[in-house]
Amino acid sequence: MKIVCDNAIPFLRGVFEPYADVVYMEGPAIGPADVADADALIIRTRTRCNAALLEGSSVKIIATATIGTDNIDIPYCTSRGIKVTNAEGCNSGGVMDYVFSALYGTASRHSVRFDGDTFGIIGVGHVGRKVEYTARKLGFNVLLCDPPRAIAEGAEGFCSLEYLLEHSRIVTLHTPLDESTRGMAGEDFFSAMQPGAFFINSSRGEVVDEAALLHHLPKLGPVIIDTWCNEPDINPVLMDAVDIATPHIAGYSYQGKQNGTAAAVRSVAAEFGIDALADFYPEAEREDLKAITLDVTGRTQGEIAAMFQYNYPIFTDDFMFRMTPGNFERMRSEYKYRREFYI
Repeated sequence: MKIVCDNAIPFLRGVFEPYADVVYMEGPAIGPADVADADALIIRTRTRCNAALLEGSSVKIIATATIGTDNIDIPYCTSRGIKVTNAEGCNSGGVMDYVFSALYGTASRHSVRFDGDTFGIIGVGHVGRKVEYTARKLGFNVLLCDPPRAIAEGAEGFCSLEYLLEHSRIVTLHTPLDESTRGMAGEDFFSAMQPGAFFINSSRGEVVDEAALLHHLPKLGPVIIDTWCNEPDINPVLMDAVDIATPHIAGYSYQGKQNGTAAAVRSVAAEFGIDALADFYPEAEREDLKAITLDVTGRTQGEIAAMFQYNYPIFTDDFMFRMTPGNFERMRSEYKYRREFYI
């Protein structure tokens, strides 16, 4: 059996070697010749899995150690009997930490005080639910917009996009990228937002019309961008204009990477009957990498901001990215994973 793996996936080396011939490559460099005789691919978002890559190959399963599958041609894979699995929810805790470290960090820099403000969450899946939970614990009013969930579960508890944008001091995107969300945050979206409102995108870059965002920046409050159109060739004008710019690393927590790799390994193990890996989960290498819980009871906003920054100093990531924006992929592949924190 042959398995081709993205060499930037952590905790993976040595796991399948007793059972297969394992080839490690840079994700974007994986080509048709590499997968022609492969049985499985273990990838991230940087390998485009379509007919150009897979036609005529022996691939039976593609396991991505990430949430997103927009780099995989699902209909094509289905038509060829290729199974596709993802690591649903693996990085939700890391993204939640990112959102609140960025939010409280920029609020401190701009001397913004939160007092019963409304927090608008667009997309309430694994990440959105954790963001909702934390926002409520921190005393925010919360609005939720998730049309698929509203249809499946009933409208109670959800609101329209228009209502959320009109009434929210903070707007954060946590939607998948598909034809219903591509370019969703455009001219009408930003026109409807409150003057001075915070805007955070840590979902997918193409959910945002970046030209529209640039046009409306003077009206908005702090803007935090982790995901970009045309990665890794991002818009330098937008990077210079926003308050926090990071290279698609919101979910890069230690626990998120453990979860993602575990999900990919278990999927491939199940496909090929490798029982010894059925419950695989990477061990934390050090005690100080384990997730922690923070007690914010009775804390001031400034104290909460300091606690969040201590556990995730997000402005360091922002600074490093601005210094070398051309190293987008290198920063991601060499990122020092941070431990997750909860309240």
